[in-house]
Amino acid sequence: MTESFPSPRPGAGSDPAEPPDPPHSPVVPVQLKGRMLLQAGVSRVGYIREQLDPVRSGLVVSGPGAAAKVRKLREEGFTGPLLADPAVYTVAAASEDDPFPDVSKGQLAFGDPLQLSMEEQVGHRAGATAAMTPTGYLHAEDSDALKAALHQVLKLEDPHVFFSVPMDVGWLRDDAVGQLIAWLNVVPNPKAVMLGGQMDPLAGFSQAVGNLKRLLAEVPGTALLRADLAAFGALAHGAVFTAFGATSSVRHIVPPGQAAKRSAGGPNSPSVLLPELMDFFLGETLAKRFAAGLAPVCRCAACDGLVLDTFVDNHWQVPATAHNAAVLMEWLRTMDAVEPTGRPAWWQQRCRRAVDRYPVLNAELDHPGFSAFKVPAQLLQWAQAPVASQTSSAARPVAGVERGEV
Repeated sequence: MTESFPSPRPGAGSDPAEPPDPPHSPVVPVQLKGRMLLQAGVSRVGYIREQLDPVRSGLVVSGPGAAAKVRKLREEGFTGPLLADPAVYTVAAASEDDPFPDVSKGQLAFGDPLQLSMEEQVGHRAGATAAMTPTGYLHAEDSDALKAALHQVLKLEDPHVFFSVPMDVGWLRDDAVGQLIAWLNVVPNPKAVMLGGQMDPLAGFSQAVGNLKRLLAEVPGTALLRADLAAFGALAHGAVFTAFGATSSVRHIVPPGQAAKRSAGGPNSPSVLLPELMDFFLGETLAKRFAAGLAPVCRCAACDGLVLDTFVDNHWQVPATAHNAAVLMEWLRTMDAVEPTGRPAWWQQRCRRAVDRYPVLNAELDHPGFSAFKVPAQLLQWAQAPVASQTSSAARPVAGVERGEV
């Protein structure tokens, strides 16, 4: 990198893993603070738009055409928080020479890809609440690519731009997270962290959830996007806002050049959120698991009494996605009723309750020879991770939450 590039903190050169002193809080639009947005590809926005909580949520539109879709949504009267994520990281990695790869295939005008992307998102009549940098995928411990991206963000001299950090989950390992924190604190901009890896990245190693919490605590103004359960965990632990992927493809990043690994059998039916277990299952899988038992009846705003073994094929994609969004909004409203200091304990209690429900449900279904449902590794991490002593507000009952809802 250039000699003029700043060190992670004054005098930090001898120990790059040592985090810097906390910088000033980055500028985060008030419309985004404390919200959990839903993230979707351009073609899926219509599936979830009607389920959004107007006070607590919003939209992140991802992929090619995201900025144009955001502009159209504004023209149609959408007034909530709205971000356009270029999702360059899905097709190209960042490098020291090219941290913001141009993947437009000649569709953009000649010029700096970073500046062009900013203009497309928040220029005249563009409509996005804030701009996100079109950062390429940051492979684990690729410090040169990270520092090159930071350098260009600093040159923008615009503290309102979100520095997108689409990083391999390996950055959250114990021997790398300190350096990551130090470098992210170089820039005054808010950060939009997204995690990459196959299947469930946070389930890959035991320190992942703990180090995500450390990152949120030590890097002010950090949001977590393109997430799954971690969207709630991060919001409970101080993220400025989060975004939950409305479909499985936008709940994590598959590293560019890799084919997405999937569960055996392939996606022959939509992904369905089973609230009591706090996990997603193919609709076909739920139908098989509950074939000999009574499937749960869902009372969410989208289902209104529909049985959760109904989504047996992809013809049910739209109602299944609407169900998922409606349940997530219910959880979000429940979290919002808890004082911020009590949310880490509240989240852990809910995760523990879900973990405890697995053996009970398996026993009720009485599947001989195997467990019908297995506790996800990430859920177990959230349930077991140490939580600092909090006020009693975490245990405050919330009106309207029925027994068994999570």
